Amino acid sequence: MPILRKNALWVALLASMGALGTAFVAQYVFDLWPCVLCLYQRWPYAAVIVIAIAGIALQRRMGAGPFLLLCAVGFLATAAIGGFHVGVEQGWWEGTAECVGDTSKVDNLQDLKAKIMSTPIVRCDEVAWSLFGISMAGYNVIAATILAVFCLFSALTSRKSELEA
Repeated sequence: MPILRKNALWVALLASMGALGTAFVAQYVFDLWPCVLCLYQRWPYAAVIVIAIAGIALQRRMGAGPFLLLCAVGFLATAAIGGFHVGVEQGWWEGTAECVGDTSKVDNLQDLKAKIMSTPIVRCDEVAWSLFGISMAGYNVIAATILAVFCLFSALTSRKSELEA
């Protein structure tokens, strides 16, 4: 575990790249098109990638702690969005207005037909894939929460070791 904590920014970077890679493979290889909440869950991973790369580059000058805390915030953000998404899937609450499909204005019937035919309709309350009764959003909550705790723990221990040095 100490080697993981020492390389926690690399773990955050690779985990985020793996999460986004998995999402893109599910979408483009297995035709599991994302709903709007699925797309929202991807943005914090992209932010963590940028933060982790910056942290790796600036680690010697600034220490890893601040970057790890920001990564933890990113992981908590995607876990929160994923938790909301699980609630929508389970019918515990309503989704956002975007969860029912694209309702943007079109000027004529041909534009409407083209928009309908080109856009896969994916509702947020329908589970596209699950394993052991847990949806992709559920697995995102689990993974992102574990990663957030790992980053927080690593930030605290890196700060402690920086103070002792």
